[in-house]
Amino acid sequence: MKTQRLLFVLIILTLISCNSEKQKAKPALAEARPVIDTYFGNKVTDPYRYMENLKDTTVQNWIKAQTDYSRNILDGIPGRQELIDKMVEFDKRKSSRVTQVEITETDRYFYLKTTPEDETGKLFYRDGFEGTESLLFDPLTFSNDTTKKFVISSFSPNDDGSNIALEVAANGSESTVLLLMDVQNKSIYPERIDRCWFASPSWLPDGKSFLFNRLNSDDVHDINREKDSKIYLHQVNSDPTSDREIFSRAKYPELDIKSEEIPIVWYDKDCQTIFGLAASVDSRMKLYFAPASELIKEKINWKKLFSREDQVYNIATTDKDIYVYTPKGAPNFTILKISLRNPDLSKAEVVVPENPEGPITSFTLTSEALYFNVSVNGVQAKLFRVPNGTKQIEELTSPFPAGSADWSSKGFRFPDVWVGLTGWTNDGKRYRFVAPENSFKPENLSSVAEYPEYADLVVEEVMVPSHDGVKVPLSLIYKKGLKRDGNNPVLMLGYGAYGSSMTPFFSPNYLLPAYEGGIFAVPHVRGGGELGDQWYKSGFKSTKPNTWKDLIACAEYLVNEKYTSPLKIAINSASAGGILIGRAITERPDLFAAAIPEVGCLNAVRMEESPNGPINAPEFGTVKDSVECIALLEMDAYLHLRKGEKYPATLVTAGMNDPRVIAWQPAKFAAQLQATNSSDKPILFLADYEAGHGIGDTKTKAFQSLADIYGFALWQTGHPKFQVK
Repeated sequence: MKTQRLLFVLIILTLISCNSEKQKAKPALAEARPVIDTYFGNKVTDPYRYMENLKDTTVQNWIKAQTDYSRNILDGIPGRQELIDKMVEFDKRKSSRVTQVEITETDRYFYLKTTPEDETGKLFYRDGFEGTESLLFDPLTFSNDTTKKFVISSFSPNDDGSNIALEVAANGSESTVLLLMDVQNKSIYPERIDRCWFASPSWLPDGKSFLFNRLNSDDVHDINREKDSKIYLHQVNSDPTSDREIFSRAKYPELDIKSEEIPIVWYDKDCQTIFGLAASVDSRMKLYFAPASELIKEKINWKKLFSREDQVYNIATTDKDIYVYTPKGAPNFTILKISLRNPDLSKAEVVVPENPEGPITSFTLTSEALYFNVSVNGVQAKLFRVPNGTKQIEELTSPFPAGSADWSSKGFRFPDVWVGLTGWTNDGKRYRFVAPENSFKPENLSSVAEYPEYADLVVEEVMVPSHDGVKVPLSLIYKKGLKRDGNNPVLMLGYGAYGSSMTPFFSPNYLLPAYEGGIFAVPHVRGGGELGDQWYKSGFKSTKPNTWKDLIACAEYLVNEKYTSPLKIAINSASAGGILIGRAITERPDLFAAAIPEVGCLNAVRMEESPNGPINAPEFGTVKDSVECIALLEMDAYLHLRKGEKYPATLVTAGMNDPRVIAWQPAKFAAQLQATNSSDKPILFLADYEAGHGIGDTKTKAFQSLADIYGFALWQTGHPKFQVK
């Protein structure tokens, strides 16, 4: 009897031990090692500065323990796997998805295609839209290293489509290797050019040489990786070490190219000119030009075309004119024309005046007309054309009511023009505009799928007064018949930076909160470009607080109008959107049930101490300027966390290969949030060792990451299907 009882006790203890191992113990809080900084008279305590050394074994062990624990919690959310299964089902409905279409002068189509069986896009080409499709490159064949998952980051064919440059990168690092291919023979040339990121290859007229950018290092954690990069001229089938330097800060110190600016050079065949851009996140172009004939010279006679003060955001050219896209004196943008021989903006001709309904968001030139579109409140796209030789603006009838539009063409010497259209509940479609018939002809390369689950979705566009009375557009998507009783889970997705607009897009995966009976909400906060350049500048540096205050106002509106309640609201964003999410919960922790900042900028005042920080100073500010430094301190969510505050449940993510937001930014925020939080809500930190900024993820990883976000959000907003027992 005693033996049986002892055996029973041992079995119970073993089960308890196994169960404890499965659940995993909650990791200890990170050790605080305060460092005090003084910024223009403001003393700031940074308790986790040491985490900025990602090679420190203490930091590595903490990240690993947090990740293992968080992975275990997230995997245990009921309904998470069901979300993934639904995404897989959605994916199987399309036999193919096509992205990044490039069409050469010879009407050769290049594009990435993904089938349900593929983890990432493969490069295909065809001659003409009706041509036979041919596989050109599969990134799975690039390496035998099973620890690395390669994707095609970008590609650039030459004018006749006989050669193509393509960039491949592993595990979300965006650190690309540039490959060159002979299209006809489907053969890869022997050279492989590393240290590329935004290489932007620009082919020269011979079709066998091109200009491209090269960095200093492949290491995404190297603080000097992006500084003083250079443009080289490369000849296909030659040794890259012999490439000639064309454009850089070192070669042309007189051009005042900053160390952190990325030089980009492209050859423009239409006007036989080379353009040199000192690029940063600042949309205002710092642009130089020279005759293409100068390329044979050791020293090119570059001349300044535009300074940042000219506020030129984009250009298009003909053989004799430059079309200029600018918000100068026109916050909704205007399109001007100046002579290439005498590029004087003071003598510019207005081709398309500012539209009072909304900003001009894209334009292109053809041999017959200039095409452009206007975005109304950031959610309605209107299409227009201006026939060449006239100033008559003609509005075109869109094939369907679209929320977003994007024009493309082969340039001013060809009549061909295409537009891509999409909306919150309309899958993306591509059309060729046939000018003689004034009609749109479908030219979809992707297959068409039906989503009956979303047949009864309601799209509601409202304007919400913010803290200062300014009205903010808010998009709401939910199932018909939704009761406004304050009990609906809400997933709010925002951004508000760089003037980038959260224009309507269709994704059956992103609509899953609505499928589950909740509300998918998109607040178009200031800092984005939905309402023009002034909207952008109203959430920029010292005006950045408007960004998170707009989000707060939209959340309050949803509560006041009985759509939901504070216990039902989850907020999500990524990258620069970390400022939005981090400051929303530090200012109004009582208003949200859950927050998910993905790979987010959460310690803004230390941004310049990371590899990608200096190039972002034009957007957020620099600690070297007293006014901008104070703005950085204000937008720093990490520094606004307060001991004893009850914060909402939070899932903080990081990519260990992230070249844009270094992993220590979200890590420091998570450590401080765990130490200061007094609520019983989970504060999880999840680092992905096989990913970066979310760009270049495989399909499976993308599905899993979105399931983590939605599973966590639906759990914390009380959805019964997702409750952890």
